[in-house]
Amino acid sequence: MEEEAFEKPLLKRQYHENCPGCKVDQAKELKKDVSFRNLSYIWLAVLCGTLPVASLFPFVYFMVKDFNIAETEEDISTYAGYVGSAMMLGRSLTSILWGMVSDRYGRKPVIIIGIITVVIFNTLFGLSTNIWMAVSMRFLLGSLNGLLGPIKAYATEIFREEEQALGLSTVVAAWGVGLVIGPALGGYLAQETLHNHKDRIESTKNVEALEVGSSEADKDRIIQRDKSIFRNWPLMSSIIVYCIFSLHDVAYQEIFSLWALSPLRLGGLNFTTDDVGNVLAISGLAILVFQLTLYRLVQKACGPVALVRIAGVLSIPLLQCYPLMTMLSGFTLDIVINIASILKNVLIEAIATSLFILQNKAVEQHQRGTANSIAMTGMSAFKTIGPASAGALLSWSQKHINDSFLPGTHIVFLALNIVEGLGVLLMFKPFLSVKN
Repeated sequence: MEEEAFEKPLLKRQYHENCPGCKVDQAKELKKDVSFRNLSYIWLAVLCGTLPVASLFPFVYFMVKDFNIAETEEDISTYAGYVGSAMMLGRSLTSILWGMVSDRYGRKPVIIIGIITVVIFNTLFGLSTNIWMAVSMRFLLGSLNGLLGPIKAYATEIFREEEQALGLSTVVAAWGVGLVIGPALGGYLAQETLHNHKDRIESTKNVEALEVGSSEADKDRIIQRDKSIFRNWPLMSSIIVYCIFSLHDVAYQEIFSLWALSPLRLGGLNFTTDDVGNVLAISGLAILVFQLTLYRLVQKACGPVALVRIAGVLSIPLLQCYPLMTMLSGFTLDIVINIASILKNVLIEAIATSLFILQNKAVEQHQRGTANSIAMTGMSAFKTIGPASAGALLSWSQKHINDSFLPGTHIVFLALNIVEGLGVLLMFKPFLSVKN
């Protein structure tokens, strides 16, 4: 009896008045965690941070063309890649800093600064009159907007463990919709005015230590929490895999729009910006439905690791079919390209959500903001490479449209599949380590 009386206070959670973190934890304990208001906050913040990422892709081709900097039509994609990479370069340099700020001062200030940054610098980007202004505004937009790392940490922290998939699904759903609706809006609005001619850390540690008790296993767990985050291999391995898939994803997004807009003689589909916008808008709706209704069921059935492996493998034959679509036309082309785009984008978001789950399970709360920002830094660095290399590769392929081996865009989609295949391989042991 004395032993029970001694242990009981150790297991009782202490909540502090006027502490935001304690209020969240108390709400979770009372099972008041699934809040539509919280989900809507996450949705709007992520959508605001994501829309500018890819909204330029449908019109950047014409934007660069109007800058009169490209010597030939084939060179336009190269300069478009520089513009697309600038934002991710800026983000890669500052994401860890923003994550540390959010761990120290809270998620809200970083999210608010990020939203303000989007309003100011995305507007200035739209007013760019030359290539250097466009690149500079995109760079500042990326470096001063650090909300996506902290918002993932927030989405994990406000839900009980069994509902964390819902929070991260909301993040990825908004992310996916933003990445698809952004280009759709860019495509729809690009030529309204143009001619359409064909031509808090220590207190958290103490409370968590109080909860787990004094057994040897619990002591080991506390020591594990306090070690350097860069020595956490379950986290770092999942981040590296996430970076590989991010490189593939942003390269695909850049190539898809540029390829679809390119003329038939260069191996493209000769789409208008409205055509690209229609395809991406339909894909965005499909992502929304999948992430909010089906993802949790699929993830519970397969688990995040198996789901990434399956989605990655399915993506490879699907993507290699894209060059063959140039042989189609009319209604048949519309149906096929929409089905392919829906499947591809759903697989992309399934992979991203599953990796987010692995990353957030690999760290404790007091490191979660930093962990997510490390992931954002790595992702941004790889996404800096993606658009530039994808644009250059597409330009090169269009200059070799008549080659006998893998002519034109065949080599482009093969390159995308090589990156995808590498990501799938890294999802297996001994590279990937998963925290139980």
